[in-house]
Amino acid sequence: MSDFSFKLPDLGEGIVESEIVEWHITVGDTVEEDQHIADVMTDKAVVEVTAPVSGLVIRLACAAGEVLAVGAELILFKRSGESNAAATKGECTVIPSALETPSAAVSATDTAAGATATATATAPSPITAAPAVVGTAKHRQILTSPSVRMQARNNHIDLALVAGTGPAGRISNSDLANFIAAGGIQASLPSSPVSSFNDTTTTVKIKGLRRIIGQKMLAASQNIPHYSYVEEIDLTALEELRQHLNNHRQAEQAKLTLLPFIMQALIKAVADFPQCNAHYDDKAQTLMQHQAVHIGIATMTEKGLLVPVIKDAQSLDIWQSAAELTRITQVSRAGTAKQAELVGSTITITSLGVIGGIVTTPIINAPETTIIGVNKLQERPVVRNGAIVIRKMMNLSSSFDHRIVDGYEGAQLIQTLKRLLENPGAIFV
Repeated sequence: MSDFSFKLPDLGEGIVESEIVEWHITVGDTVEEDQHIADVMTDKAVVEVTAPVSGLVIRLACAAGEVLAVGAELILFKRSGESNAAATKGECTVIPSALETPSAAVSATDTAAGATATATATAPSPITAAPAVVGTAKHRQILTSPSVRMQARNNHIDLALVAGTGPAGRISNSDLANFIAAGGIQASLPSSPVSSFNDTTTTVKIKGLRRIIGQKMLAASQNIPHYSYVEEIDLTALEELRQHLNNHRQAEQAKLTLLPFIMQALIKAVADFPQCNAHYDDKAQTLMQHQAVHIGIATMTEKGLLVPVIKDAQSLDIWQSAAELTRITQVSRAGTAKQAELVGSTITITSLGVIGGIVTTPIINAPETTIIGVNKLQERPVVRNGAIVIRKMMNLSSSFDHRIVDGYEGAQLIQTLKRLLENPGAIFV
C-alpha cells in the first residue's frame, strides 16, 4: 500500500523542462506498468511517457499545456488498488509552483490541453503532499505579488498577457500599471454593445511546438551575431541535367528535385570550410567541426517548423539523397518522425518551395554556424557575352555565425556552391 512518486524523466539533449502536451489518464484510473500515460514535448518532438509501475493514479502534477521541470513530480501512484477520497475519477489535483503561496485545493474537470483549474472550497486530502493554488492553472506560472493579482482581478486583466520586468519575469505593480495605461485593459474587457465597430479579439495560448519554435528562434537571434549573404545562380544547365536524369530514372528511384543537387554540392563545398559544418559552444568557447555532414531540412508541418536530419549525407548518391529527403519530410509532416531523426544536424537547408521569394535572411539553427536558404527559381533576362538571353536563375541566401565564420569565408563558401551548381558535372567528380 505504498505511494510511488514518478518524476518527470530526463529526456536528453540537455532539456531542463518539458511541456505536458496531453494526458492519457486521469486521477482515479488504474494503470499497468508500461502503459502510455502522457505525451511530453521536448525541444524537438513529442515523446510518449509510459508508467513505471502498476497502480492507482492519485495525483497529476498539472493540466495539459503546462510546463514542468525535469525531476519534478509528474504523477503520484498508489501501488495497491485502494481507493482514496482525493482520487475521484475525472479530477486532477494541481500542485502549486514552489514560487507561489498555496491557499486552497484546486481541481480540473478534465486534463485536455489548456483546461482551466477551478478553485474549490474543499480541504486538501491527506494524500496530497502540498495544497494547490487558487486561480487558473496558468496563473501558477506567473510570478507576482498578491496585491498585483488582486488589482488585476479588479480590472479584469489576464496576467498571462502582462510582460514582467522583474527577475524571472516577475510582474510588478508598475508593470501592471503600464499595461493598463497602454490600453491593455480594453483588450481584456468585453466589447461594448453600443460599439460601432467589431472589436472582438481572441487570445491564443502559445504552447507545444509553437512555443518551442519561438524560444529557439528568439535565443538564436539574440545570442548569435548573424550576417547574411545572397548570390544569384544560373541553374539553366542544372535544370537540363535534372530533367534528363528524371526522364531516365529507374522505377525504384525517387524523382529528383533541386534540393538533392544542392545537398550534393554543399557536401563537396564544406569540405574546404569545416567551420561551416560545425557546432559552436559559446559557454565552453569550443568549436566542434564535423567530418560527417548531417543536413537538417527545415520542414513546415501542421504543428509548426521541424528540422528532420539526413544523417551521413556524404555517404549518399543523388538518388539516395532524393529518397531520404522524401522519406524524412513525409514522416515529419505526418507527425511520426522519431526523436533521433530530429536531432544532430550540422548544417541546415531551408526552402520555401513553391512559395519562393527573391531573398530570405534565415535564422541559424543553433548550435550550428551556417544555414543555406533556397529562393525562387525563375526565368530572367540576363546578359551573356553582350547579349540579353533568358536563363533560369535563383538567388541563394545564407546566414552565418560571425563569431566563427568571417564574411570573406562565408562568401567563399557560397561562391564555391555557385561554381558547382552552375557546372553540375563538377558535383559528381
